[in-house]
Amino acid sequence: MIHEIYIIDNNNELINRLKESFKREVDQYNFKNINTLEIEIALRNIPSLIIIDEDATDVNIAEFCKSIRTNEDNSITPIIVVSSNTDRAHIIDVLKTDVEYYVKKPVDDEYFYYTIKNVVGLLARNRRISPLTGLPGNVQIQAEMKKRLLNKEKFAIIYFDLDNFKAYNDVYGFANGDEIIKFTARTISKYVHQIPNSDNFLGHIGGDDFVAIIGQTDYDKVCQEIILEFDKYAVGFYNEEDVERGYVEVANRRGIIEQFPLTTISIAVLEVDSKIYKTTLEIGEVAGQIKHQAKTILGSTYVINRRRF
Repeated sequence: MIHEIYIIDNNNELINRLKESFKREVDQYNFKNINTLEIEIALRNIPSLIIIDEDATDVNIAEFCKSIRTNEDNSITPIIVVSSNTDRAHIIDVLKTDVEYYVKKPVDDEYFYYTIKNVVGLLARNRRISPLTGLPGNVQIQAEMKKRLLNKEKFAIIYFDLDNFKAYNDVYGFANGDEIIKFTARTISKYVHQIPNSDNFLGHIGGDDFVAIIGQTDYDKVCQEIILEFDKYAVGFYNEEDVERGYVEVANRRGIIEQFPLTTISIAVLEVDSKIYKTTLEIGEVAGQIKHQAKTILGSTYVINRRRF
């Protein structure tokens, strides 16, 4: 994953020093220089970090940082302010805007190098909302969708949902159910991230629901590979008797025994074009219809709603 770091530095001194410090890690860190007027455009990309050289800007730094924090998609994006202003009251005013670090000049390059690495690393860990799967949650999922819409990208939203998962939990318990969810996350991640240097995204909505955001690719192949691997190994979470029968037995609220097929996976794919879809709500509504269609088909399956780009 490449971490995009925006530098607000009108004289380019800071960004040149950082590029030199990170020259051996250009495949992991991408530094971009912007001015204060470009901040709204930059924030659309949800950067991993924003660094501001106060001496090289002409804005009220506290008010400027406060305006960044009002952007809901970047509410957790770290901000580092670099400044020669050592006045204690000024520093406190800046930190009150939820700025993570205030670095005083002159800046030690090695100290700054590790500060940046550690801040970015902490953010990456914190953005993995789900403690069960280590995947980003709903806040980041929505932000990733909006980022691609605002940038007018062409991409696909893929929803994953397990069938008859409640019945599995009722029979085998939540601890075993968690193991199936973790297995599902690993299986989906394997094929969503199989394309080198892609910016594909995988999030955990909650429970047995996942969503992936990927660029234009062979969606059929991705879905087929996920289904093949899921069906091959999911049966390993059942005992031999249930596998042989092909179903589990669960008592409903009235005490009547019902039969439920083994857990399978349903996949709904929606190709998104910003000319057609303007909001994440519109995407969600159409994707919900596709997901419903996939769920009506017995066994593991996928449905793709294709759009002409």
